[in-house]
Amino acid sequence: MKIAVLVKEVPDAAVQKRVDPSTGRMDRSGEKNLNPYDTHAIEAAMQIKEGGVAVDEIVAVTMGPESAVRALHKAVSLGADRSVHLTDPAVAGSDVAATGYALAQTLKRENPDLVLLGQQSDDGECYTIGAVVAEHLGAPSLTQVIKLDVEGETLVCERQAEYGYDTVEVGLPAVISVGDAINEPRYPSLKAIMGAKKKPLDTVATGDVDIDTSKVGADNSAAQWTAAKAPPQKAAGTIIEDEDTAETVEKIVAWLDERKLI
Repeated sequence: MKIAVLVKEVPDAAVQKRVDPSTGRMDRSGEKNLNPYDTHAIEAAMQIKEGGVAVDEIVAVTMGPESAVRALHKAVSLGADRSVHLTDPAVAGSDVAATGYALAQTLKRENPDLVLLGQQSDDGECYTIGAVVAEHLGAPSLTQVIKLDVEGETLVCERQAEYGYDTVEVGLPAVISVGDAINEPRYPSLKAIMGAKKKPLDTVATGDVDIDTSKVGADNSAAQWTAAKAPPQKAAGTIIEDEDTAETVEKIVAWLDERKLI
C-alpha cells in the first residue's frame, strides 16, 4: 500500500490572520507552520503502517511557495518517508476548486492507494478540499473520519455526523479527511527533526504533473475576491465588581430583566 498525505503550510496560531486588501489573499508574511489538522492525518498513516498493514511508503504532498518546504520537513519528521512539493507561480492564488485540481494532478503521478488529509486548514478553514481532490481522481471520499481500519482492499471508517456516528465501508483507492478526534499526534524525535532535510524531496512545477495552467491561479479561479472589510467593533461589556454579593445579584437580575432574558 502507498499512502499520500496532503499537508499545508499555514500562518502560525499565534499570528493574527488578516487579508491583504490589495490582493484578497491571506497575508502570509509572518511565522508559518504545518497545518495542525494535517498532523492527525500523518499520525493516522503511521498507525496504519505500524498496525501490520504492508505500507510501502508514506508520501507527504503540498502545494505552496518555496517556504512550504518547511511544512514538508515537519511532515517527514513526523513519519513520512519522502515529500513532493508543487510550487509554481501559475498556481498562486488558486481557489479551492483550482487547488483541488492541481493537487489531484500531482497525486496522479504518485498513484497512491490511500490519500489522507486533515479535516480543514487552520487558515481558510475549508472542509471541502478532500472532496474536490477525490472528484478529480475518480475516487470515493469520506470526511470527519475518527476511526480507520484497513481490511484488504477495503477501509472500514467511523465518521462523526450531526446525529451520532456512521460506520462506512469504502473501497480503495480513496480520499479520507480525518477529524482531530482520530488520534493524538506524536512529537517528532530530535533525530527525526535533524534527519528530515536529508529525506527525498521532489519539487515539481505545473508542467511536470500535466496541470492545465488555464484552470489554476487567481485569474482563472471561479471564486474571485472583490472586497473585504473588518467586522464592526463590539461595544465594551459591563463589568460588575463583586464587592457586595446581594447588590451584585440585584444588578445582574436587573440587567437580564431589562433585556427580557428572564
